[in-house]
Amino acid sequence: MTKSMTGYATKQGRFAAYSWQIDLRSVNSKGLDLRLRVPEWINGLEGQIRKLLSQQLARGSISVTLKVTREDAGENALRLNTQALHRVLSMLGQIEEAAMTNGVTLAQASQADVLVMRGVMEQSQTEEDSAPLAAALMQDFQAALEDLKTMRAQEGAALHTVIQTQLAQIKAYITIAKTEAEKRSQTAAETLRDSVQKLLQTTDTIEEGRLAQELALLAVKSDIREELDRLHAHTDAARALIAADVPVGRKLDFLMQEFMREANTLCSKAQSLALTRVGLDLKTVIDQMREQVQNVE
Repeated sequence: MTKSMTGYATKQGRFAAYSWQIDLRSVNSKGLDLRLRVPEWINGLEGQIRKLLSQQLARGSISVTLKVTREDAGENALRLNTQALHRVLSMLGQIEEAAMTNGVTLAQASQADVLVMRGVMEQSQTEEDSAPLAAALMQDFQAALEDLKTMRAQEGAALHTVIQTQLAQIKAYITIAKTEAEKRSQTAAETLRDSVQKLLQTTDTIEEGRLAQELALLAVKSDIREELDRLHAHTDAARALIAADVPVGRKLDFLMQEFMREANTLCSKAQSLALTRVGLDLKTVIDQMREQVQNVE
């Protein structure tokens, strides 16, 4: 069944003193593009997540955000980053000196003001084995990934219905084009005979072989049967692809180019207002279908 590349999932969990939130977002992409924001201090976690995503998803731009918080409030939960403190105090001194040079009076920063500056206070990470935490996180990540895949499948089902409807419209236009081509062939034959008669009446030097070549060339240029047959074949191929249980987005995207090529050729060979209108209607539906195909995995 058709699968979409669009989806979202979130999952919250906890293990011992830690709690976390996992956010997964997926949008369309030419390939599999992974963008991860995970804690670096949990050894091996990013590699496990990348491997799992690569195994279970074929295409899409996947954004992963994992926020982990240590919830215990013991005396070692926070520590003062002395290097960051010295940098902040040095910058405050430079700011005060510049203000005095320009005759500006600034209020003195309190200890509380300094403590809340970025990097001065940080959560301490005690030396402990992060493997159990990583294992618990991966269980919840797998659950979130299943939710994401479910949403992509639901979106894909909706895409499947839309694309099926558009393929049915293309089939209908092919039938109309065949009818209009038959009508046009009768009129075109009469017009061609009249033109040949007029030409023969005005000159007696035209070679019969050359005339036959020109007539054959005109017939080929106006014949749209091959284009209609290929459009018919492309429609059957597209239906088979969206029914397959494997990623088919790339193949469908290529097929859309073939659809549009045949529709353009049909318009160039139309030689009648009715056929031109059918060709333009075909191009409109194909372009709409191409937009839907961009989201297929």
